[in-house]
This record gives sequence, C-alpha cells and structure tokens, in this order.
Amino acid sequence: MTPAGQERLREELRQLKDVERPKVSAEIGTAREHGDLRENAEYHAAKERQGFIEGRIKELEGALSRAEVIDPATLEGPVIRFGATVTLANVDTEETVTYRIVGPYEADLQKGSISITAPLARALIGRELGDQITVKTPGGDKREYEVLEVAYK
Repeated sequence: MTPAGQERLREELRQLKDVERPKVSAEIGTAREHGDLRENAEYHAAKERQGFIEGRIKELEGALSRAEVIDPATLEGPVIRFGATVTLANVDTEETVTYRIVGPYEADLQKGSISITAPLARALIGRELGDQITVKTPGGDKREYEVLEVAYK
C-alpha cells in the first residue's frame, strides 16, 4: 500500500478503537438497564454494531501488519508498476482516462484509483508507454487501450 493509504487505515483504526468502541460499549450498558434483553431491540442493535466494529478492527490490524508500504514518489521509469499513475486512451472511442494503481484497501474509482487486483491493473502491470492492451471487462466486453503516460507521484 502507499504511505497515504497506510495513514488512512491507521486513522480509521484509531477512530474505531478510541471513539466507536467506547461509544457502543456505553450504548450496550444503557440498553441493559432497560430490562429483559430477549426483547430489547436497542441491546441487540448495539451488540450487532459492536460485532461489526470488532471485526473491522481485526481486519485493519491484520492488513496493517501484513502491509508492504511502497512510496510511488521513489519510483520512476516507463514500466508500469504498483503506484503508477497511468493515462490511457480507449482505442475505439479515443476517450482518455487516468488511473493510479494502489492496494485493495485504497482503491476508489471515484477518485481515479484502482486496485492492483482489478483486471485493468493486472493487464497494465509490466507494460510500458505506447503499449496497447486488451482488457476483458466484468460485463464480458473487451476494451482496447493504449498507454499514453506513466508517472510516479
């Protein structure tokens, strides 16, 4: 993952541990005071939320402990690798798009970042400026792209 992605995960983990976990614990305590737990919707909702929070904490701790942090700013060259920002032209429509290849926890298509596990990213890894690639989309269509620019920021 990138340093920025690592920082975002650490911040989410801190928020869950320091804010959300104590808050839901207090909610469970308040709900217990209302009597019979079998028919207490507040209690069951709070316990469900607590399970979600604890699961997410374990997931984030695991991801951070296994993460290899790569700073794209230290990379250069024409070959596409993790962290590259790649500008592509659709060969058929001549429409251009720019994506940054990041780890799965950082991917956000709305912000122009795709996971290294995505079909497009997998097809791009190892390619160079000027190469053409064909990618099979999840819908079954095939799209052809030309690599216009490779940058490491």
